[in-house]
This record gives sequence, C-alpha cells and structure tokens, in this order.
Amino acid sequence: MTMNAKQSYFHRGGETSLLGQTIPQRFAEVVSRYPEQPAVVSLPQNQRITYRQFSEKIDAVAKGLLAFEFKPGDRIGIWSTNNIEWLIVQMATARIGVILVNINPANRAPELAYALKRSEVQGLFLIPAFRSSDYIEILAEQAPELKSHSPALKSATFAQLNRVIVYDPQNSLETKRPYKGFTLWQELIEAGTRIANADLEAVTKSLDFDDPINIQYTSGTTGSPKPVVLSHHNILNNAYFTAQEMSFNSSDSLCVPVPFYHCFGMVLANLVCFSVGAKLVIPSEHFDPLLTLQAIEKEKCSALHGVPTMFIAQLEHPNFGNFQLGSLRTGIMAGAPCPAELMKRVIDEMHCENILIGYGQTEASPLTHLTTAHDSFERRIHTVGKNLPHQEVKIISTETGKIQPIGEIGEICFRGHHVMLEYYKDKEATDSTLDQKGWLHSGDLGTMDKDGYVRITGRLKEMVIRGGENIYPAEIEEVIFNHPEVEQVAVFGIPDAYFGEELVAWVRLKQGGQLNEQTLREYCLDHLAHFKIPKTIQFVDSFPMTVTGKLQKFKMKELAISQNYK
Repeated sequence: MTMNAKQSYFHRGGETSLLGQTIPQRFAEVVSRYPEQPAVVSLPQNQRITYRQFSEKIDAVAKGLLAFEFKPGDRIGIWSTNNIEWLIVQMATARIGVILVNINPANRAPELAYALKRSEVQGLFLIPAFRSSDYIEILAEQAPELKSHSPALKSATFAQLNRVIVYDPQNSLETKRPYKGFTLWQELIEAGTRIANADLEAVTKSLDFDDPINIQYTSGTTGSPKPVVLSHHNILNNAYFTAQEMSFNSSDSLCVPVPFYHCFGMVLANLVCFSVGAKLVIPSEHFDPLLTLQAIEKEKCSALHGVPTMFIAQLEHPNFGNFQLGSLRTGIMAGAPCPAELMKRVIDEMHCENILIGYGQTEASPLTHLTTAHDSFERRIHTVGKNLPHQEVKIISTETGKIQPIGEIGEICFRGHHVMLEYYKDKEATDSTLDQKGWLHSGDLGTMDKDGYVRITGRLKEMVIRGGENIYPAEIEEVIFNHPEVEQVAVFGIPDAYFGEELVAWVRLKQGGQLNEQTLREYCLDHLAHFKIPKTIQFVDSFPMTVTGKLQKFKMKELAISQNYK
C-alpha cells in the first residue's frame, strides 16, 4: 500500500494477483473443484442445483444461443425478476462472449424502449408477467410484429431485435407461447442440441478477458440513462476481491434479496458466489422481508446483502423475533448511508457481526471501497472504508483539479482494472467521465484521512438515492414537463428516515391549467417506474432563481425540509 502523507491519494496493492481470466474460465475451475456442492437454491421456484448441474444448464442455453446465430459482441437483454434462469442467462452469455444487457424489471414501456434501442439489443429474454406488470403485453405494444410474425423477428420499432425468448420461472420447460413471434425456453434448449461441445469450447477459447461482457444502465446529470460497458476483467475481479475482503469462500452461503439486474446483485452477489464456489440463495422474486428471514433460517445463510431499507424492513417485521439468525456472519450494506443505530441492530439483533459498508458506482464495476471486520465501529459507520486491492483513488479540487490535502473535501476519482470500458457508443459522455489519464470522475464529494479511509460528504450530481435506487431528477422532470398543462418543473430529494431520501416535485402550471396531484401522479405512473414517482408534488407560482435565471434547488430543498418537519 502506498500513501502520500500530505495528499488525498491512495493506491492499494494486494497479496493476491488480479485474475487474468474470462468469466467462463474462472467458472470452469470452480465447477471442477466443487461439482457436487450446491450452487443455487431458489426457494420461490423450489429448485436446488449443484455446480455440475448449473454448468450443464448454462451450456445448454449457450449452445441454444449459438444455434440462433448469436456470436461474441452481440447484445442480449434480460427483463425479469430474480430466478435461476436469470443466473443461467448471465453465465451462458458470458460463456460465448455475448454482452448481457440488464433491464430493470420495474421499467415501463418508454423506459424499456429506450434501453432496447440505446444499447441496440439483438435478443431479449423476459418472463410473462410479475404483479401488475404484464411484460408480454408491454413489449407486444412496442413491437406488434410479435403477434403475427415468426420468431425470427423483424421489428419496425427495434431494428436490431431479432429474437425474443420467453420463460416462465415456475416451469421454464413448459412455457406457453403468448404470441406467434415469441421463442420458448424449451425451443432454445432444443436448438442447442445441434451444437457440438467442441464448437462451444472453441468459442469460449476465442474470448479475451478485456472483451466487453455486460451493459448496465446508469444515469447522468442530464437524466438520460447511460449504458455502461463492462468487461470480464472489470466485473470478475471486482467480485473476486469483494469475496476476499469478506473472507467469503466455498463454505459460505449468501442470501440475495437485492435485484439481479442491478450491479449489487449481478456482480457483488451472483459473481461473488460463482467466483469462489459459494451457495447463492434466492429468497423471493422481489424483495420480501419475511421471505428473506425465512430463507436465512432455512438455508443457514452465512451472509446477507442489502440496502439499509431492506435491513430495516427485516428488523421491523412483526415476526422478526421468531427467527434463528445465528448462522449470519457477514454481508454488505450499500446503496445509501447507514445510520449508526441500524448498524448496531444488524450486529446485535441479526447476529451479523462482520457486516460491511460498501461504496462505488456502476462505472467502477461497481465496488471501489469497503470497510472490513477489523475496522473500528466508528470507521464502519462514518466512512466507506478503503479502496479494494489493485485500485487507486484520489480526492481532487472541484475548482483546480489538483489533489486535495488530507481531510479536505473534493471530488472522488478512481483508476484501475475496475473502471468501465465506455458508455456504449457515446464518446462525448465517456470523455466527460474518464479523463485522458484514465481517472474516472465519480461526481461524488468526500474526504480522505491519512490511512486512506474515505468519507462521503455529498454529491456534485443531483442524484437522489431512494432505498438503494439511484434516481436522477432530470429524467423525471422531462416526463412531467411533457404534460401539456405543465409550464415548469423542478425535482429534488429531501431526507427521509426510511428510504434515506424521498423525491419532491415543484410544478408550475400553464395559465388556465387544472392539473391536480392525483392526475399528475397517474400520468407519471404511465411513463416512469414506481420508485421514481415523487412522494410530494407541490404546485407553485414561482421558483427561487439566480439573477441569471437559473433555478436554485438548494433553496427549494430548504423550504421543503422545513415544511416536512414542522
């Protein structure tokens, strides 16, 4: 480890070398070591599979994709809740070098369309429906050709999309065809029987660990979601070194209530397990505190991940005291600040003594910082720890770009193997985030102490973190502004005891406008995921502004906070 005693720069070496492997290379080693150990337990699907069985299912899907003429560098999306098939698709696409595009299952039609078009998705996996979201109908409305054309799709809306594969998590091998244009999971498996094992191995051997393998969506200050391109090297090493920091190995089992589509789930849960041979436990399709507690007890999980609101929901559940959680040892809490009282309760009442606090961002694969079990309680609640091995971090002045002195606030920047390749086909956005020296500018503000521990103090961006979900006000403002009765809108976040932050929208109507809160909320629900809908919508006649006409959101926030806590 190297530390400049006067400046906020830290480089952390590591006793263990970086993995110079692709994901399928590493996974093959794990399967050969632990073939009969449990790989995945999906309680909602009542399924248990060993690493050998998991590998066989992965290869069957990988062969099916090859039979459908997908090749390395192509892009396949997945729009689904948590299930075994999601994991199979994740590893099968990696097996043949296809880039997996993660799509939020809460997306509405406009958000889905944007994701498919922006990353030029050529294939799509999806489930029929979940709760009130009918995925089949949402997609069919966007691509009506699915109702009448053959599975070799030619869509006017999505020029690149040529194959849509539907599966029912409750019985993927007997999924019913909703419309003529959908391919069934069992048809994919059947097609794969035409591909020889040698052909599959040849494709895998042709891959390089620097190849792109994943696209995850984040957002910038403009509010337009950005597709982050990540490589095998990025996410495999991020997962592997996270496991090392957790002292997590093949004897452990991780309960995963966080969504797979998010980097927290896909990398810090799924790949963490599959890089070391641990057992992954799916407690439910979507987070449910009771089912999570039941899963921990039933499967004797040694680790649990989640955002603070998830831990709160479990601790506050009326049946919490009925569960035996003594098997818990570690896990990661990330996505939002962790109050000291919550940390104490997780340690004392959930018996998760070595719970760790993590920090990072999708562009960094995602984890950059993590506390350790050996850190003092104060450091575990007031800092996000030190950067992971083989990473660099520095704090720079937002005015000069120079490295700040120890303890001074500045922008947090990262450099290393974990930094993204690019924003997909967006050189301008990439260049504005990655400088010429390879530093990723996070947009977050923080300080560093003499030992390299970083404390987050704020955000340059307007991003709001609500219950672990990153929300960008500009995206919501654009939707509300498009309502014909709206003249101007400003969206911002205020503190919330449960979610960490909640959204507030100030709206000025056009002259004669009759729009009310309920109608506007219903309008938003047609265009935005539910968690992006402002909790408070306030109609105003004017906005605080600078003399140059710029909105002063900090003043709006002060007023909203004072009103909220009266």
